[in-house]
Amino acid sequence: MDVIFMGTPAFSVPALEALHAEHRIVCVYTQPPRPAGRGKKERPTPVHARALELGLQVRHPRSLKDAGEQAEFAALGADVAVVVAYGLILPQAVLDAPRMGCLNIHASLLPRWRGAAPIHRAILAGDAETGICIMQMEAGLDTGPVILREALPIGPTDTTADLHDRLAAMGARMIGQAIAAPQTPVTQSDADVTYAAKIDKSEARIDWTRPATEVDRQIRALSPFPGTWCEARGERLKLLASQLADGEGEPGQVLHDLTIACGTGAVQVMLAQREGKRPMTPDELLRGMTFPKRLD
Repeated sequence: MDVIFMGTPAFSVPALEALHAEHRIVCVYTQPPRPAGRGKKERPTPVHARALELGLQVRHPRSLKDAGEQAEFAALGADVAVVVAYGLILPQAVLDAPRMGCLNIHASLLPRWRGAAPIHRAILAGDAETGICIMQMEAGLDTGPVILREALPIGPTDTTADLHDRLAAMGARMIGQAIAAPQTPVTQSDADVTYAAKIDKSEARIDWTRPATEVDRQIRALSPFPGTWCEARGERLKLLASQLADGEGEPGQVLHDLTIACGTGAVQVMLAQREGKRPMTPDELLRGMTFPKRLD
């Protein structure tokens, strides 16, 4: 088939590669390059960079609301457009242009966690599973009927980074299935809708008075970005992996081996990062830093 691919972050790249192997990508749409790094040099998105490596045509308009942009999109004559974390709203004219419409790879079990941060929110909420839905897009936010759905368990130590990679691979496999053997779309239930709001950096500060189950989810959900943090002797310490542990004490008290007491229970930090340093295991961290008796 003739496919338009629309995506931006690293999560989208496996789907681009899978479609490129089986179909003809007539154009790749992605977000414009943005300043990054110390020199603020414009850097292409992960999808943009990979598309260039594959020799594909790339467009990166700042909006698709312009009639000229919509006409160029329609002129591509695509059978289908596949959208994976693209980041722009698609006007109805764009949704209607491909023969089979626009299909979206969404990283949740819709209608749960519509919106921008479904992986993070699933871990934060303590969900037992997440998954991928292939959805026929319509004007509403992730409201379209679901063509294909597959669940993935969330393990007790899984971080957003862990699930990100598994779900990206799952989505790449499933979009091929959805295109090759289309199934009857299933309308989403309005009764079970939840929204996955974008993660704000203000959510990253740890409050050790909260129960250990909540602190553990926070650490795992916000890893690697923006990364939960606390203070140790006035230095910001980013916590990137954890698990529930036995132990009781005053909230923030360091019990042993980076096991930290919470409001109830305790968490053991499995990976942490000092300012300006690489992520380290507890043994590595404790060799180079004298910890206080309590973390703030």
